[in-house]
Amino acid sequence: MMSAQFPCGISAAPLMSGLNITLIVLGALLVQYAIFVILGSYIVFAIVLRRGNKNKWTRQCSFPDDPQQRIMYAVGAEWAQANASCKKDLHIVNEGLNLYAEYYDFGSERTCVIVPGRTEGLCYGYYFAKPYHELGFNILTIDQRSHGLSDGKYNTLGFNEHRDLIAWSRYLHDELGTKSIYLHGICIGSACSLYAMTSEDCPDYIIGMTAEGMYANFFESFVQHAKEKHKKSMLVLNLSNLWFRLFTHCNMKKGPIDVISSYKKPLLMLHSREDFYSLPERAEALYAACGSDIKQLVWFEHGAHSMLRITDTAKYDASIKDYMSARFGFEG
Repeated sequence: MMSAQFPCGISAAPLMSGLNITLIVLGALLVQYAIFVILGSYIVFAIVLRRGNKNKWTRQCSFPDDPQQRIMYAVGAEWAQANASCKKDLHIVNEGLNLYAEYYDFGSERTCVIVPGRTEGLCYGYYFAKPYHELGFNILTIDQRSHGLSDGKYNTLGFNEHRDLIAWSRYLHDELGTKSIYLHGICIGSACSLYAMTSEDCPDYIIGMTAEGMYANFFESFVQHAKEKHKKSMLVLNLSNLWFRLFTHCNMKKGPIDVISSYKKPLLMLHSREDFYSLPERAEALYAACGSDIKQLVWFEHGAHSMLRITDTAKYDASIKDYMSARFGFEG
């Protein structure tokens, strides 16, 4: 059988053979790209939100190369050392996970729980304790699940951790005699605190919260982190969220913006106009959507995300004390 001929006697068979080879090569490249993207998205998810073992997200300084972070840990450690005689190591079990905390008992009937963000163990919370200590609060610093000494495989951005926070609050109330509890959250700790306080299971004795650098949803911050590293790929980021949903049954694209309208108790929001991860305009949207009539948003002109107190310690502490005095009559 003779092959088809193009004008000038050119055979179609070699052309078709070349086209087939091209299609095969392109198909192989597409498969390789798909595998690369899928594996890459899992690696991103695992780095950001999966804890392979307890050597990750320990109680040590999470960013020792950051001078401000080192100072925060050093100042916090000084506070903890000065009050070591009042410290009690605590342990509870919630949802089958061993959870650990340190309780600084100053003999008060009210306690502030410091709720840290992603990558931070309980030692991070020392740095934020001083203004509340001076206001007459006992202090509870916690290892969130999958952080510090606590069990857990994933950081679920507060979606599951908020139930641990409620469990700690019940322990403080039922076992240690605390009559009122106030929450201080940093970044993801803010989201965790908000989820706890908008839960149907939230006890009445959790009286309010402070939120530093609260985001509308984590996916928006996730995108900002990628922009900072010049590695923005919406496909990879969206696939990372799919891995997150698969393993945790939670969704990065849901967040505080979806529940804050049901929040009714006192809320103090502290936010920097330079926050690159939790954008200022989204903080304004959160504040506008908040269902509480007892709310205040304090702006800091300077300061990186979660770095407000070290940037302007006097204003940070005064903002907390003024708010607590106005809303609850606490003086320090």
